[in-house]
Amino acid sequence: MEYFKSGLKSVLGASQEGVQLTGAETVERLVERVQFSTLLDDRRDACRALKALSRKYRIEVGAQGMGALRHVLETDHADSEIVGYTLDTLCNITAPETFEEEEHPSLGPALTGVSQQFTEIFIKQPDNVALVLGFLEEYDFHVRWPAVKLLTSLLANKPKDLQEIVLVSPMGVSKLMDLLSDSREVIRNDALLLLTQLTKGNANIQKIVAFENAFDRLFDVIMEEGYSDGGIVVEDCLLLMLNLLRNNTSNQNFFKEGSYIQRLTPMFKLPQDVDDSGWSAQKVSNIHCMLQVARTLVTPGNPAQVTSSSQKSMRQCGLLEALCDILMASGVPADILTETISTVGEVIRGNQSNQEYFSTVMAPSTPPRPALVVLLMSMVNEKQPFILRCSVLYCFQCFLFKNEVGQSQLVQTLLPSATEVISLTTGQLLCGGLFSNDALSNWFSAVALSHALVENPVQQEQLLRVLLATNTGGQPVSLLHQCSMLLQQCSKLHSKLGLLILLSTWLSHCPLAVKQFVSVPTSVTYLTAQAGSNEHDDNEELVQGMCAFLLGLCIVFNDDSVAAFTKDKLKQLVGNRIGVEVFVDKLGEVSKHEVYSKAAKHPQLKPQFPSDLLLDHEFCQLFKALEGMVVKAVAPKPLMNGSSEPAVDSSYLMQYKELIREQDRRLEELSQTVERLTQEKHYMQMKLEESTGTLAQLRDQNMLLKAQANTSLGPVPELEEARVGLEHWRAECEHKDAIIASLQSNISADTHVDDLEARLHELYLEMGEKDLELERLKKSTTSHQNTSDELLDTRQRLCEVSAELDKMKRDQDDLLELLTDQDTRLSMFKERLRTLGEKVRSAQ
Repeated sequence: MEYFKSGLKSVLGASQEGVQLTGAETVERLVERVQFSTLLDDRRDACRALKALSRKYRIEVGAQGMGALRHVLETDHADSEIVGYTLDTLCNITAPETFEEEEHPSLGPALTGVSQQFTEIFIKQPDNVALVLGFLEEYDFHVRWPAVKLLTSLLANKPKDLQEIVLVSPMGVSKLMDLLSDSREVIRNDALLLLTQLTKGNANIQKIVAFENAFDRLFDVIMEEGYSDGGIVVEDCLLLMLNLLRNNTSNQNFFKEGSYIQRLTPMFKLPQDVDDSGWSAQKVSNIHCMLQVARTLVTPGNPAQVTSSSQKSMRQCGLLEALCDILMASGVPADILTETISTVGEVIRGNQSNQEYFSTVMAPSTPPRPALVVLLMSMVNEKQPFILRCSVLYCFQCFLFKNEVGQSQLVQTLLPSATEVISLTTGQLLCGGLFSNDALSNWFSAVALSHALVENPVQQEQLLRVLLATNTGGQPVSLLHQCSMLLQQCSKLHSKLGLLILLSTWLSHCPLAVKQFVSVPTSVTYLTAQAGSNEHDDNEELVQGMCAFLLGLCIVFNDDSVAAFTKDKLKQLVGNRIGVEVFVDKLGEVSKHEVYSKAAKHPQLKPQFPSDLLLDHEFCQLFKALEGMVVKAVAPKPLMNGSSEPAVDSSYLMQYKELIREQDRRLEELSQTVERLTQEKHYMQMKLEESTGTLAQLRDQNMLLKAQANTSLGPVPELEEARVGLEHWRAECEHKDAIIASLQSNISADTHVDDLEARLHELYLEMGEKDLELERLKKSTTSHQNTSDELLDTRQRLCEVSAELDKMKRDQDDLLELLTDQDTRLSMFKERLRTLGEKVRSAQ
């Protein structure tokens, strides 16, 4: 400490005897020394002292020295030591965290605000950020590492602003990507964290990073670190990969077409006989992130084509098999098992081949049982973790989704059979859970069974044949009869809601099921009493609304085969016992409930507690589709002549609703595409302006070369500048190639086909003009090659420039092939639009 004080005194100069400088005065003197000292050593010493004081006197250093420090970066950039001190000082000033050395640690929030203000001041001039990005090209550890840390602090304080600056900065993203190849792990690891923050919520940066071979570099790092057994660096790589893939269709297609799904498979290969001790906390985190990466490619929210092709690739490369191995392995932690079950569900969801494979997977038990049976045993076991049971339900729902064969096999396990079934079946497990004393088991089993009936009228009728033996030894009763009686007798909320979901799915579009249900004694009376109840608890109102919905289905799909409960008599019953307005209000309470809005958003339910588990996604879809039909059936609007509206055929109504939903989805997709293409258009215009400026600089350099050659002066510096300009132009061309490739992947918007074709044509013409200009520059420089003996040393350099130009020509030829292929695709899209009846403007 005394050494530091003596050094500081030597920098500041000796003060008057007995006079103690305050922190602010000390900083002021140091800043003056940085600004006005003519000797580099003096400025360097002052910057070193400011770095030491910046942690304790952050506000003083930032307020007085920001401009001086920025000037040092600009004027003394050749001296790596002073640049390192300056960058470290700026890191301390803009650091989001509070340092222990600061005088008032209790003012943490205020200091955080100060760091954001200093960040705003620094990035107000985008050239400051460009300076820092330029220092990333310096290999010196004491320059590159502080530059990475400074960018990380700036990004943490002002993420959106810095993203926009980096996006428009020439080669800004490329400079950051080059850091992943740095052999020094601390720089590489900090660069991973920086890129993770930079790519959050910015689709354009995500695309550029992906086209800069990000996936290859990330997989190389993961492999070097040891896949799932690696450290936190593996997790950082996977988090960055998640940012690039989540909600980014372009990158998902690029990931799939680049055969990166195959490179995911080795990550899920686990050694044999792994027990609990082999699962460190970091390994659990790594595998959890790996599973999330796989799920981003097959999540139900993705476009159907992306999901389907990814599912197919995962089956072919063995990824699905590896996931099933983890599913059936022993000693797997509960949270990993839960995430794996959900991942397997999404990999097989709606894919018949994957569903068939999963139905054949056997658990290594004695005796061997199908994996589906083992999973359902966990679901109906009340001792299993709640989140695990929810994941099993989701996986089972995914197995039955658009799987008529699987739905039929489930129902067949419940029907009477001539042969005695020894092994435990899925149907037996669901029936056991449906009638158990555990309310959650009732809900899980009822909802799982309802998915065997979704959009499958054949199985709705087949399930009516299921008979159950009674405890009294009397005649067996149907499953529907037993469910109806159980609904009337149970008092637990989850049991009621589960049975109402099952019965609503069963009765929709199935007159035979309605006939059998209304024939059950007191079933209609119970629904009427519930729908007319005056209890105002939120969950009770939900039950009342669902009872009203079930009663409405008995009206809509009633074939009048039961004389006591025809459509007209049920309508009259509703009007007399409940009241039409009360009935409609009760029905509306379902869609107003908070749980309904959550369940309707995504097929997978993510409840934190059992009390959040009330409704199912498929039931919400069913309610949304049929609510209007129920209201019309119960309360038809009167016409002008007093008669009621004619009944609308339900099939036609469903078709119109589906058409409207499809049009809404299409409009939303087109709106998003228009916004995305507009942003890309602005970005390309900015790049074109930068290219025009570069071309003007090359012209000026060409004129200077001519003048130097005429006066027999050595043109080496000018040729060196020309070579730098050519290298910059080559980098710009490569960057434009990436932008064009990104634009090609987003060409799905039909309404913008013509505009995009014209834009690509204009870009091609601009590239041709710049090629001619560069060719003229080449001829101009070679014409003066033999003017003097002093130009002999430049001949080799001109040959190198010629080689660079030839390479650019080859790149442009590749671009021409790409554009030709693009024209072919555009013609195909036009022809498709014509076949669909749309008017397509012909190319001029």
